[in-house]
Formats: sequence, structure tokens, C-alpha cells
Amino acid sequence: MPKAGIIYNDVKPVSCRIAEELKQQLTAIGWDVCAVSGSGGILGYSSPDRPMCHTPIDQLVPPGFDSDMEFAVVLGGDGTVLSAFRQVAPIGVPLLTVNTGHMGFLTETYLNLLPQALEKVLAGEYEIEERSMLAVRLFRDNDCLWEALCLNEMVLHREPLTCMCHFEIAIGQHASVDIAADGIIISTPTGSTAYALSAGGPVIIPGVPVLQLVPLCPHSMASRALVFSNTEPVKILPASPNRLVMVVDGNGGCYVRPEDWVQVEKAPYRARFVRVQPPEFFHVLREKLGWGLPHIAKPSSVELP
Repeated sequence: MPKAGIIYNDVKPVSCRIAEELKQQLTAIGWDVCAVSGSGGILGYSSPDRPMCHTPIDQLVPPGFDSDMEFAVVLGGDGTVLSAFRQVAPIGVPLLTVNTGHMGFLTETYLNLLPQALEKVLAGEYEIEERSMLAVRLFRDNDCLWEALCLNEMVLHREPLTCMCHFEIAIGQHASVDIAADGIIISTPTGSTAYALSAGGPVIIPGVPVLQLVPLCPHSMASRALVFSNTEPVKILPASPNRLVMVVDGNGGCYVRPEDWVQVEKAPYRARFVRVQPPEFFHVLREKLGWGLPHIAKPSSVELP
């Protein structure tokens, strides 16, 4: 019996309803279906009285999900997609992402087009697009205190009402550098259109084997975004006396004390997207962000007297 999964946003009634209808539909044609909430991939935030609150990367796989699954359908917005990949990337399940949210930058199709998309998937008429992910770990001495898997970015920044921070950053075997800023972002190509874009970083086409470092409000004209090979791990030491905050995929995080250090590297797992149409990144940029749209009004060619 073939096996499929459903991951849905359980705070949205439409996602819950479609998840139940979809489960019944697939079960009726002989599929073994496991449906779970995307909340299982939400990391949660630490608090001052509980600074370390997390689940190890490989323990977020939902009950009933395994590598025998042919695919899973995600019903939600970008946040649900990010959460779902934290849940299934360790077992390699490809996801058909369906937008029931707002922007839906990471989603493959819309709810009204789900029947056609599902028909193609069941007929095997689809491609798998793989994207790199990050493994983020917090260390104190040599003990790993916190870890998370992310598809977009890791952000390390100052707490409110504290001063600007210094970060000592070593990329691979290169000499470490000092960056004075409110914070830093390490992002994947997928995350280059998220927080990193808002912070002035470049757009990077998915599939390019790189990561990028983007300082947040740097205190130097020379501290700009840096793109580097994703084969090189990044070690970050907060060279400031104040406690910092680390956030992963805008979803959850932990406190970072002055004696701690953070390691960011390409994860051994990849996000596997089900594509019912050939991937066309520039089309998504135009549709979602308005990039490269033709000018409506162009300069007049009338000669001046």
C-alpha cells in the first residue's frame, strides 16, 4: 500500500478542513495516509528562566512519518512550509506545498489548483527540486546546548535596549573578521529572498552552492553582504559583554551568552520540493516580489528645443 503524509496549519480552519477531505480522498483510493499538525516543527522561544528549550534536529520527525512515504502535502503559508521541512528533511520526504496563507513565496500551488496538482503527483508527473538547509548549533565550551535545522536563515542580534555588538566570525579556514553591527544573518539561497533581502543582501538563485553573511545595521561602510561557499562552516563568537538572541527561520531561538559560540554549516539533509511545473525562479520573483516587471511609463523620445 502506498503511503503519503499531510502536514497542516491547525490554527486555520480551512487547512484543517482540507486536510481531512484530502485524507479521506487518498484513503478511498488505497493510500495509507498520516496527517499531523505543522506545530510539531515549531521550535519555540527560550525565556530568561529557561534559556535552553529545544528538540534535537533528528527528533522532530512526526509519529507515523518515515522514509517509505512517497510524498506529503503541506497546507499553510510559508511558516508552515518551514516548519514542515524541519519535520521531514531528516527522512527525505518530498513536500507538495499548498498556499492557504498570504505571501506563499515557498509554496508550489494554490488551494483552488490542488486537485490538478494532486492528479499530476498521483500520476508521477512531477519533479523534485532540492534545496540546501542549515544546521545551527550553540556551544558552551565543547557542549552542544541547542540545535536547529533551518531552510531560510539564522539571525544573531542584540536584545532591545542594549548597545551595538561585535561579532568575531571565522568562515572555514579563513582568518576571522570582526563585525560591529546590531546583528548578523547567515542565510541559504532560499533565505536570500527573506530577511536577508530586507537587510540589503543580494537575491541568490536556488541551487547555487553558496551561503551569505549579511550584517544588520553595520557600523562601517565596509561591512557589506558576503557570499561564500556552502562547504565552509561558520563559527561566530559574540565579542560583547551583553547577552544576545539567536532566531532561526523567524520561528524560534535561544539566548546566547558572552562565553558561548555558534556554529552554522550546510546540513546533511535537504529540503525536497515537489514541482508539478518546471521550477522557474524568475517567475516567482516577478509574481511575489515584483522583480523585473516591465516599466509602464518610459522616458519620452521627444527632442527638447
